[in-house]
Amino acid sequence: MSDRATEPATATFVAHRNLLFTVAYELLGSAADAEDVLQETWLRWIDVDLGRVRDQRAYLVRITTRQALNRLRTMRRRKEAYVGSWLPEPLLTAPDVAEDVELAESVSMALMLVLETLSPTERAVFVLRDAFDVSYDEIAAAVGRSPAAVRQIAHRARQHVNARRPRDVVSPGETRAALESFQRAVETGDLQALLDVLAPEVVLVADGGGVRQAVPNQIIGADKVARMIVGGLGKVPGRLTAAVTLLNGSPALVVHLDGELDGVMAVRVGKAGIGGLYYVRNPEKLTRVESETRLARR
Repeated sequence: MSDRATEPATATFVAHRNLLFTVAYELLGSAADAEDVLQETWLRWIDVDLGRVRDQRAYLVRITTRQALNRLRTMRRRKEAYVGSWLPEPLLTAPDVAEDVELAESVSMALMLVLETLSPTERAVFVLRDAFDVSYDEIAAAVGRSPAAVRQIAHRARQHVNARRPRDVVSPGETRAALESFQRAVETGDLQALLDVLAPEVVLVADGGGVRQAVPNQIIGADKVARMIVGGLGKVPGRLTAAVTLLNGSPALVVHLDGELDGVMAVRVGKAGIGGLYYVRNPEKLTRVESETRLARR
């Protein structure tokens, strides 16, 4: 197909690319897999007769959702064999995402982990309906169900998510303040300062993917988490530094060890303090963050 023939398709795809990427990422929890889905979507899109497409945005979302569902079912088998705790691939986000409270919350680490407890179809329906307000008819075409069935799935998925999602999430400003207090406590190794900023039932999850050392299971409770952090810092063979950035729509830390990227720390902050710490160390999940942070330093 000639370049001229694909120009309208290209323009439409580029116009909706950010939306399609976010849909794929929220379904998969992996930026790398989301990029692959977009490539698959593009290859199918350029073969479509645009003259017969009434709503091009909806059609692209439909292709993306179908490709993401196919990949999600394959990824489920990979996750079953995953070493240690699994966390979504961290995604650096622009300030305007953090200002969009609903979108920022939809890509947060905490909610992405809740979405992992849904079936692939439930996840697709929930994401398309609640995060992007896609119509039931359009969702039905994307997931291969009737609109009536999609309404039932959406209701069931929403109940499931609402029962598990954090209820007392605070503003980005409060999150940043708590994160900066956490950063100072870590840098000074101040156990009491850590205890002051952590919620009593704080949960620490670390993902090393079997490649880098990480706690294999969740650690729950402020005292256990604080002592583990302070104890672990004493064993670090080098100098740790941390900088605040925006990760998955919320303030987070990018951590370097002797100048090399060690991991990223996302947090969930509630009225009682930091209630969730999510540390990604798996190098395969840090490629995108590493390349983007290097570009930002230039």
